[in-house]
Amino acid sequence: MSLRKGTPARQKISEILLKKDIGTAITVMGWVRSKRESKAGLAFIEINDGSCFENLQIVVLVDWPQYGSVVPKLYTGTSVQVQGQLTASQGKQAVELQASHIEILGESDPLKYPIAKQKMTYEHLREFTHLRARTNTFGALARLRDLLAQSIHEFFHERGFIWVHTPIITANDCEGAGKAFQVTTLDLARLAASGKTPDFAQDFFGEAVNLTVSGQLEGEAYALSMGDVYTFGPTFRAENSNTSRHLAEFWMVEPEMAFADLEDDMDLAEAFLKHLCRAALEKCPREMEFFCERVEREAMKRVEDVVTKSFTRLSYTEAVERLKTSGETFQFPVEWGSDLQSEHERWLTEKVFHGPVILTDYPKDIKAFYMKVNDDGRTVRAMDVLLPHIGEIIGGAQREDRLEMLTSRIEETGLSTETLQWYLDLRRFGGVPHAGFGLGFERLIQFVSGMGNIRDVIPFPRTPGHAKT
Repeated sequence: MSLRKGTPARQKISEILLKKDIGTAITVMGWVRSKRESKAGLAFIEINDGSCFENLQIVVLVDWPQYGSVVPKLYTGTSVQVQGQLTASQGKQAVELQASHIEILGESDPLKYPIAKQKMTYEHLREFTHLRARTNTFGALARLRDLLAQSIHEFFHERGFIWVHTPIITANDCEGAGKAFQVTTLDLARLAASGKTPDFAQDFFGEAVNLTVSGQLEGEAYALSMGDVYTFGPTFRAENSNTSRHLAEFWMVEPEMAFADLEDDMDLAEAFLKHLCRAALEKCPREMEFFCERVEREAMKRVEDVVTKSFTRLSYTEAVERLKTSGETFQFPVEWGSDLQSEHERWLTEKVFHGPVILTDYPKDIKAFYMKVNDDGRTVRAMDVLLPHIGEIIGGAQREDRLEMLTSRIEETGLSTETLQWYLDLRRFGGVPHAGFGLGFERLIQFVSGMGNIRDVIPFPRTPGHAKT
């Protein structure tokens, strides 16, 4: 018999707390968060099923026939099915469930269960990624992540964009950084032992391939056939970094627009961030309150600023001049031609403009080969969106649509024009001005929640030396 076909009908805690149908007989399932036995002859059991932030309080009277055999086993982490009647609460919660039957679905050993009632550090919880979603913080993050993912699709579908599934295994290195994970079926250990060099022509795909670092190039192919498209999926970087800003596996959102220039790209990026931040405020209010109370007290204000303020736009060159004449002492010196660091980006957003900033026209030598070169020959039609607290959250550009210039840029950066012939074809056969950007999904969640470490906003972080769960 299905657990979900009992009488009365099973309900999620989120539905129960929303409807508050006093006197209704219900069935609920979840995990025990806490237990308190009162001298007044009853027990209070807090359970949560992950559907919302709040717990549901279960009241068990001591004269319930199974009290002595069941209640002592209700340790934190125990899963239960409870039947009873919803009543008005005498405590701080609006309603509570007077239990008439409790069934233990799965026991939990209190001496081994690693999720304590007391506050635990995020570092400790990273050792238990398979269980940390049972805590308030990580449950709230999971619901926020889900809401933002749905809002991404909502935003693009409302504007007529088509979602394109780009490959995870590819022969392309979009950024040309050489930090991609290689994929092979060759026995590399045997080849190394014999002193032979791997011949990737004999490999599964007949050439060297890697996990994708971006779906952008393939996204461009569909944009130059179908107009406006977007990709949303996992990407991978083999960057041996253990900072709070880097993951080896993360999710990217990458829209591409045909018949578009840099201005169109900036307008789309600004509208996109406003839409997502508005959705978080309107559809995850309890989670946002929690983040302000327990994680970062300015988180909600920053999110509100994205919704209400216009994004300041200025060139990279102007930004560098402001930084050089600021009188601030930065860890990394600022010179024209150098990439801006997080400290520079945050100074611009937090100390100068007090809100979102879009920088444009970066030096071509610090940007990717596919960005359109300006008439000055030194800069490209690139843009980065910077936010307080997080720095860069979006990087985009008008794409180089001139065949000769793109060929030259590929050769300059040391990439293979032979491997990228298909990409050159997009300019060779009916190329048009087009533009797009990439948003790191985990960076977005960090900004909205105020979380300080990117490893805490993805369910199962992949970092150097860590891929078990």
